[in-house]
Amino acid sequence: PNIRDRARALRAGKKKTGPGAKLEYLQSALKACGKEGMFAFVCSSALVLFAVGAVVAVLINNVFLIPALSVAYAMIPIVYVRNIIDIYEKQTKQELETALSIITSSYERNGNIILAVQENLDHIKPPLKTSFTAFIGDATAISSSVKQALYNLKNKVNDEVYREWVDALIQCQDNQEMKDTLSPIVSKLIDVRLVNSELNTMMSAVRTEYYTMVGLVVGNIPLLYVLNKDWFHTLIFETPGKIVLGVCGIVIVVTYFFMLKFTKPVEFKR
Repeated sequence: PNIRDRARALRAGKKKTGPGAKLEYLQSALKACGKEGMFAFVCSSALVLFAVGAVVAVLINNVFLIPALSVAYAMIPIVYVRNIIDIYEKQTKQELETALSIITSSYERNGNIILAVQENLDHIKPPLKTSFTAFIGDATAISSSVKQALYNLKNKVNDEVYREWVDALIQCQDNQEMKDTLSPIVSKLIDVRLVNSELNTMMSAVRTEYYTMVGLVVGNIPLLYVLNKDWFHTLIFETPGKIVLGVCGIVIVVTYFFMLKFTKPVEFKR
């Protein structure tokens, strides 16, 4: 990148995309989960397994499988960590609706966000409790600026509704009449939860269908050995067959990423 692009990136004026953005998200998510030390291990494991995938393709004498096997092997630690992050975020979103509702009710009554959080801190469950405890510390012990403490709180959870709620709280520090906007924002969490509940069964069926199709494609290889050994020999040992296996491997890897993209839970976006 040139100097202009680097300057825009530093000012957050240019959104990062591609593998770099994915790794940055992975690092920040692991930090939020309290597992920041795993990031280096995941990256190094992915690089090692990438090389292992290439070696396996060479050992079975099919260089056309190098791209598919290298990417598939490298994704093993990343998929594992993503599952950990997904479980953490699911727990956070489940608690988010309750926590924001009770804090909003208290704040609408007393008009003091610090007091509202302190009143309900015992009713907030992890992992959100850690974030709001840190907010109380920022607002009372570290800095007297409630706005700055709210800005710090905003980055604790990766959720658009939550960030919109914190933005509204920041505006409320200058205009108390903005308190009326907090409850409608929290109600969006209920809408998202209801939509995801309705789509959960449908998305599970889509994932099951995808894994079934992949199993059928891979299962056809040993099946050919039983049905027709000449076809099996052509598929495994001849160049056209190796190309077919390489193409099938790439298709499986690419479609796996699309499956993850299109079956992930619905999120509210502004």
